[in-house]
Amino acid sequence: MSQSKTKNYRWIIVVLLFTATTINYLDRQIIGLLKPILEKEFQWTETDFARIVMAFTAAYAIGLLTFGWIIDKIGTKSGYAITIIFWSVAGILHAWAKSAFGFGLARVGLGLGEAGNYPAAVKTVAEWFPKKERALATGLFNAGTSIGVVVALMIVPWILNNYGWHEVFIITGALGFVWLIFWWIFYDVPSKQKRLSQEEYDYIKSGQEIKEDGKVKVNWLKLFTLPQTWAYITGKGLIDPIYWFFLFWLPSYFASTFNLDLKKPSLELMIIYGATTAGSILGGYFSSILIKKGYPTLKARKTVLFIFAVVELSIILVQFATGVWMAVAMISVAVAVHQAWATNVFTLASDMFPKQAVSSVVGIGGTAGALGGILFPMLIGSLLDTYKAAGNLAGGYNIIFTICGFTYLTAWLIIHLLTRKSVLVDVEELV
Repeated sequence: MSQSKTKNYRWIIVVLLFTATTINYLDRQIIGLLKPILEKEFQWTETDFARIVMAFTAAYAIGLLTFGWIIDKIGTKSGYAITIIFWSVAGILHAWAKSAFGFGLARVGLGLGEAGNYPAAVKTVAEWFPKKERALATGLFNAGTSIGVVVALMIVPWILNNYGWHEVFIITGALGFVWLIFWWIFYDVPSKQKRLSQEEYDYIKSGQEIKEDGKVKVNWLKLFTLPQTWAYITGKGLIDPIYWFFLFWLPSYFASTFNLDLKKPSLELMIIYGATTAGSILGGYFSSILIKKGYPTLKARKTVLFIFAVVELSIILVQFATGVWMAVAMISVAVAVHQAWATNVFTLASDMFPKQAVSSVVGIGGTAGALGGILFPMLIGSLLDTYKAAGNLAGGYNIIFTICGFTYLTAWLIIHLLTRKSVLVDVEELV
């Protein structure tokens, strides 16, 4: 262990996680931005697009279970490398798709690979941060979800105007390989990181309960017997599908409702997705402040989750927006609050479980979110096609916004009931 190296190396690790998450959501968002172009070229219906989204989320569900287990088994350095190679190759392969079925296959590959990002990132935060800093660290790297979308809004029109939609997938897909170089050079667990100072190493370890080198084989099935696991499953399973909607349908919503031209950089969408950055960071900061003020960790998380759930009801009012900028303001609040919620739910995994099980729990919860992401697009596609046929597409979106608004409070109530008597899961319970 180096005695006199970097004293804040853990924040460099956060930069790596943030960049990977940015690339992850950049690659994921491309299909939503290209939807108006691709649906004209390939004659897609809303249901066709919903099926493509479902293919991604179904693969994402499988990938979360698989990569969560793999990352816990082989470690974050190799596990993260494998997952980003997988999704980058799949992203590039979109360029050769020639039908809705072909895009569906490419999305399956993308979903399988991208699923590894969050299990690896959350486990990395658990390895590198004491409890009191984990929500902030998670919020910072989770901000990459919105930055990735904003970057997509900036570069996709440029690539389209200078090349074509095929090149959009090739260029963006290649970015993962650039990140991989930096990851392999700069990352290792704290006990093996030669750039880390002894002072920072001691600080990291002082706020953790489990020895980093503890070799414990977790019984994966035992996780399903714990209420803490089901609380996390609820937080992801009910809420993640709403972000899929924000991600994949908002560009089309603004194009159809407010005649937004997606072949040009969209300030409106940049503001909306940019707002999620503030929500992600401030959401983690908010609960961290409560912990520093003396709140028990779990009480702090649930307090902020309740506040965010109440504020999220405001998205129901989007249907009454009289202009594009009013809709932008309302939806910006909604997506920011969603990210604040998501940051604290992610942190619940590292709050309630030992590090040896964190990736597995994140994978399980993420799978629940992806399964919800399969069912919700079915409802979205059916509603929008029905209301489009009746000449009232906006009516379909209004129903969807109302469903979104009430879901957060429902999820919070279930989480609260499941964790009333919960404490940190002891690693011995999982053997």
